[in-house]
Amino acid sequence: MAVSLLIAGTLALGGCGAAVSQRAADREAVAETSYPPTGQLLTVEGHTIHAHVEGHGPDLILIHGASGSTRDFTFSFVERMKGRYRVIAFDRPGLGWSDDIGPDGVSPLVQADLLRKAAEQLGVKRPIVLGHSYGAAVALAWGLRDPGQTAAIVTVSGAVMPWPGDLGPLYSLTASSFGQAAVVPLISAFVSPDRAEKVVGQIFAPQAMPPGYADYFGVGLSLRRESFRINARQVTGLKPYLKLMQPNYAKLPMPVEILHGDADQVVPVEIHARPLGRLIPNAHVTILPGIGHMPHHVAPEAVAAAIDRAAVRAGLR
Repeated sequence: MAVSLLIAGTLALGGCGAAVSQRAADREAVAETSYPPTGQLLTVEGHTIHAHVEGHGPDLILIHGASGSTRDFTFSFVERMKGRYRVIAFDRPGLGWSDDIGPDGVSPLVQADLLRKAAEQLGVKRPIVLGHSYGAAVALAWGLRDPGQTAAIVTVSGAVMPWPGDLGPLYSLTASSFGQAAVVPLISAFVSPDRAEKVVGQIFAPQAMPPGYADYFGVGLSLRRESFRINARQVTGLKPYLKLMQPNYAKLPMPVEILHGDADQVVPVEIHARPLGRLIPNAHVTILPGIGHMPHHVAPEAVAAAIDRAAVRAGLR
């Protein structure tokens, strides 16, 4: 019903394209002014990659999920880890303050290649690579592309296995040509801050969103038209790459820590974490009772413990 109403509204506003575009552009300008980069802007193969770097110790790479940015990690988790790791949080290509890299950027393998080259510029050696949600697919791709120089992998609520069915009508619509041209600008221009905050809060269920998170995260960055389009293409295009990657997971030679909440309704544990754990000989699976999709916020001590185990298993500590 919501999608049908959105299509009807789009058609009704078809003659107001210039007004919609201007309103979206104004909101994007406010978001970019309010939420500037917090780290370095690297140039990698002609593309800008945003990297937030803090701390000292073994290198720990953090890769965010869909519709995200480094701000998901810099809200509190980087502060927790920087005392014993050099923490490098990247904006994935096309999101946050990192450039889009074109059609090839739909591939988590291509994303991993570009982020590895960004990490090389920062002098990263044998990192632990942690990915949350979609970012876990990129973390695994990182390990598949560079197994000899990846010390360990940590997946948190990882979307890492091909899932049955599709993602539902909204993703299908916003990834379509019509949706990208007509629906996405409407969402960018008119979605209310309260509605956007409610959607973000639902990602934390059954836990509550931490106080101050919505204001810090800056959902307006994710609602920028191009970021919204790229995210829709990446998410709807992920499953074919997971099918390509899945047969190779068993070849990963490094320690792998898999952390997942059993109350995660965004990325179900029985479809992703448990099957992944059965495929990887060096995997250690931790299931968190009652925890939803955001363990690094609602159970950060468990995520930190998984990272520390990975460091010990990899001989970094």
